[in-house]
Amino acid sequence: MITPQCLREVPLFAGLDEALLGAVAAESADVRLNAGEYLIREGDAVAFFVLLEGELDVTKDVAGETQAVDTYGPGDSFGELPLLLGTSATVDLRARTPVRVMRVDGQDFMTLLRYSDTLAGTVLSNMTRRVKNLQRVVLDAPAAVTLLVGSADDLHCFGLRDFLSRNQVVFRWLDPGTPTLACEIPTGVEAGPLPAVVLPDGEVLVRPSVRDLAPRVGLQVEPTLEEYDVVIVGGGPAGLAAAVYGASEGLCTLLIEKEAPGGQAGTSSRIENYLGFPTGLSGGELSARALRQARRFGAEVVTTREVAALTPGPDAHEVQLDGGTRVRARSVVLTMGVSWRALPLSGTERFVGRGVWYGAARTEAPGTRGKDVYLIGGGNSAGQAAMFFSNYARRVSLLIRAPHVEKGMSQYLIDQLRAKANVRICECCEVTALHGDSHLRGLTVHHSDTGEDEHVETDSLFVLIGADARTDWLGGVVLRDERGYVCSGLDLAPQGAWPLARDPFPLETSVPGVFVAGDVRRGSVKRVASSVGEGSMSIALVHQFLALAEQAGGQTTTA
Repeated sequence: MITPQCLREVPLFAGLDEALLGAVAAESADVRLNAGEYLIREGDAVAFFVLLEGELDVTKDVAGETQAVDTYGPGDSFGELPLLLGTSATVDLRARTPVRVMRVDGQDFMTLLRYSDTLAGTVLSNMTRRVKNLQRVVLDAPAAVTLLVGSADDLHCFGLRDFLSRNQVVFRWLDPGTPTLACEIPTGVEAGPLPAVVLPDGEVLVRPSVRDLAPRVGLQVEPTLEEYDVVIVGGGPAGLAAAVYGASEGLCTLLIEKEAPGGQAGTSSRIENYLGFPTGLSGGELSARALRQARRFGAEVVTTREVAALTPGPDAHEVQLDGGTRVRARSVVLTMGVSWRALPLSGTERFVGRGVWYGAARTEAPGTRGKDVYLIGGGNSAGQAAMFFSNYARRVSLLIRAPHVEKGMSQYLIDQLRAKANVRICECCEVTALHGDSHLRGLTVHHSDTGEDEHVETDSLFVLIGADARTDWLGGVVLRDERGYVCSGLDLAPQGAWPLARDPFPLETSVPGVFVAGDVRRGSVKRVASSVGEGSMSIALVHQFLALAEQAGGQTTTA
């Protein structure tokens, strides 16, 4: 319990009268931690703290490396920087020794500042010092020297750029065709086959696949165990949520993702209606935070691997990865999401990566500066991409086949698009032809309301026209509908696909112990928040299933 006597011994509170000391003590929390425990993790919501006993280490993740920022001792206060700036925690705080900390909520902290000019002055002085410390740490940290050398028109180079960016790997791209950058390419690299990756130790990887590159930049590509409590297939919002909740609740958890955690949502430039983020956040930010959470709780995250087969078993299911690796899973959660639908035009494939992109490739945004950019799609993903590219392009044209954009897009996003002077929403429009030689140079756009065809010049077309479930690898193992979406729960009964006497759990597929969540589930709501909710819900159901399996002597097929 915090008492006025405790506060009298803290220099920060020396000028406060007894009444205010008593009020502060009454509203403060007494927090005690053992050595090694975290008080705050970077990205957490914060309060104002005063360290009463012990020592705290202050560290920050910079370019994937943990950097020491400071050490706090008795009497030190902290937390004012994010509180006054309205941000989350910018550092990690971990107990070096057993500690006792006084926590003051944000509103009470602001009241304190108003009541005491002396205290306010001390707090602001500390804040200035902390900003300088953070600046020093960030500027003094060794620069990321992983280099990617390759042309903007090289599809292989585009794939590597997209892979590194979406996996939060810090790198620098050097295009030999850009004179200001060509001079920075290490000697001998440009003359060889491209693209090439120059690792921090100087090793050069020539035309690497993402599978070859992944372990060299610190990503895990192989499971470490033979059996897991839950194996999650797919690293979109549903999969990441399942990984966070599974690992945090004590389940031995493996997440397998073939490309990059985040899925389609990870490429969204701005999600503004996600609960708890009033100013919005990007899909990349959301994915990166969720990935850090999952790993912090102990989940294994394997990238660049596809699941080739799922074989149900009596006491565990077998999950086979491409390359032949097999793991046993007491339960499985399918969260593969969906893939962008291909543009159904002859010759499209030869322009992919050469002017035509599926999804909103953020790595391409700087290259659209001053250009006319076209996007196809009428959903929120297309609207968010149009908003993002409008910050770079001279003009952004959003082509929508439907007569009214309101049919598929949230109103807040429509309002934002219409308020942008360089954005056009073109309804009743459909691209009917692509033009160019080795690179996209133009489009033919058909206006269905007038029957006219229009030729436009552009070298940038982004396609976001819905998505398809990529579940062919499942074969007939679980029940799917005619479009490939996985059936679950109540959808199983009319098909006679449920094998047990008990009813299936809400997200359970036709195979007991195999669950489905997110966009790949039949009847799902195609929203990020919904996928996150289903992913977390799936783990609650996994717990129930595993409890039944224990009662049945470990038999998953009778649980």
